[in-house]
Amino acid sequence: MAKGMREIKRQIKSVQSTKQITKAMEMVAASKLRKAQEKAEAARPYSEKLKEVVTSIASSSNEVSHPMLVSRPVKKTAYLIITSDRGLAGGYNANILRQVTLTLKERHSSQDEYVLYVIGRKGRDYFRRREQAIELDVTDLSDSPSFADIKTIANQTVSGFEEGKFDEIYICYSRFVNALTQVPTVEKLLPMERPEQQSSGASAQYEYEPSSEAVLEALLPRYAETLIYGALLNGKASELGAKMTAMGSATKNASKLIGELSLTYNRARQAAITQEITEIVAGANAQS
Repeated sequence: MAKGMREIKRQIKSVQSTKQITKAMEMVAASKLRKAQEKAEAARPYSEKLKEVVTSIASSSNEVSHPMLVSRPVKKTAYLIITSDRGLAGGYNANILRQVTLTLKERHSSQDEYVLYVIGRKGRDYFRRREQAIELDVTDLSDSPSFADIKTIANQTVSGFEEGKFDEIYICYSRFVNALTQVPTVEKLLPMERPEQQSSGASAQYEYEPSSEAVLEALLPRYAETLIYGALLNGKASELGAKMTAMGSATKNASKLIGELSLTYNRARQAAITQEITEIVAGANAQS
């Protein structure tokens, strides 16, 4: 009995230590999540203004053209997949990878029909284990990434479309709703749909130098790269939200387990005391 009680006490201490770790990780994730949300919000005005200018040029005249606005027969598709470098984030990585795998099975009959660009060690390792070729991967990103961290993969993806290496690009990431909800999302990045000319409502008027075509040529690739960076920030917020939720659940489960173990320990201790009293009384009765 004493041996069993020592084992239960050892389990309680172990779970208490685990609880301290998960609670600390939950608080860290919550702090980082606020920063990630602030960074995503800070990047939004630039993206919106860029979109406004691009939309204004592209919709001003049907004669303005750019490879990124032209749909062509799809022979090969590129997928840019955003995952995390580390686990302990609940179903964050599993959900987006499951969605990507389902999309690949539905849309393609051969690996020759698509190419993969991956951000995050979890995604990279997932596809490597399944012997799927990865064109380029980026790992070891911080929880507050800058555009420079993904400039190479963003530039290479967009350039590949412009050069005709593939005919469309999809970006796969988890869209952040709140700390409890992250939605696996697969969105078409390129070719962009030509926006319709708005017939009513006030809109800003721009003059372009040297020409609207030249400005569009410079802005469209940058706009596509900005969308990729925005998806990355969204993914980071989703990762931290999932991690905060997972660690919160782990802390609650640890508290529940500690309560159950403490109850078991107290019952075992009570049984041991009762047994000792019984043995003492029995011994006293035997001597009388």
